[in-house]
Amino acid sequence: MSELMRRAIHPRFELGTQERTLAWRLHIDIPLLISALTVCCLGLFVLYSASGEDMDTVVRQSIRLGIGFVAMLIIAQIPPRTFRYWATPAFAVVTVLLVLVLFFGTVVNGAQRWLSVPGVGAFQPSELMKLSLPVMAAWYFSKVVLPPRWHDIVISLIIIGVPSFLIATQPDLGTSILVGMSGLIVLFFAGLSWRILSMAGLLTVIAIPLMYLFVLEPYQRRRVDTLFNPEADPLGAGWNIIQSTIAMGSGGLMGKGWLNGTQSRLDFLPESSTDFILAVIGEEFGLFGIVVLLSLYVFIVGRGLFISWQAKETFSRLLGVSLSLTFCIYVIVNMGMVSGILPVVGVPLPLVSYGGTSAITLLAGFGILMSIHTHRRLLPH
Repeated sequence: MSELMRRAIHPRFELGTQERTLAWRLHIDIPLLISALTVCCLGLFVLYSASGEDMDTVVRQSIRLGIGFVAMLIIAQIPPRTFRYWATPAFAVVTVLLVLVLFFGTVVNGAQRWLSVPGVGAFQPSELMKLSLPVMAAWYFSKVVLPPRWHDIVISLIIIGVPSFLIATQPDLGTSILVGMSGLIVLFFAGLSWRILSMAGLLTVIAIPLMYLFVLEPYQRRRVDTLFNPEADPLGAGWNIIQSTIAMGSGGLMGKGWLNGTQSRLDFLPESSTDFILAVIGEEFGLFGIVVLLSLYVFIVGRGLFISWQAKETFSRLLGVSLSLTFCIYVIVNMGMVSGILPVVGVPLPLVSYGGTSAITLLAGFGILMSIHTHRRLLPH
């Protein structure tokens, strides 16, 4: 009787058996946590081989992943309404940081992407935008009438286009694409009509050759040319794709075995511990290893979409879908890049490639998904 009275007096709460579990009270989604931990553990296992059995590299990556999981658990405690409240100021601050990178950024390997702050260190504002933009786009569409009208679409494209352009000028085409797609996903699921989508598709087809001729830098055009004919420069621009496809093909069905890869361990495969680590997996564990990893990725994306579907309000649904499908795009772009069906754009394999900033951002996004799921008993005000 007391439970029925509480439901009647507090209709905003929908209490279930899940809420009596420890994980639920700690705002942890166990399936998402276990699948992410599994991918990270497999990544460290492969990284040991890809780095030439360098244990220091594995330890450094473990520390970064640990920071990411701590960030995930902390963010999971924050209710979605807090993200919605801080969406605009956070987006404005990160956009200003992107502008500051253009004038005061640190140049590394010919790219000006890092911003050094005394007492804090160097960081990439573009990584912060991977979370800030989908939150901002979801906030905007939660405030307007759906499906969006023309002026809403124009405003959202400005919100998406400004940071994407700033990141592309660093230059960082891969991150620019991911950031832009995170916002476009929100726009799509906000309810665009098929007429508008058809027009957008036609404009995209027209824009692609124009971008190739007048927008892309010479080195970016070489990447596109190499995609279609890597053998034209086998010792230069085509080297990465040729060696990665050789490595993946030589692995066959079950692979050569852990620590037995030749392309990576004999240094034929460049960036074997970062962007091209999938080729190491294909060589050492074969098609079976890639299918296992891909199955884990599919589960993570599916879990994220399930969480989004269960969300009670527009903001949470749009944000959850964007975070889930952006993670999916990470996987598709990297796998397509390594297998030679997409241009090389420097997108790491999620939670597997060596590097801390991308992994921390992705795990923080999982924290937002957990927050959406475990706070969903709160109905919108």
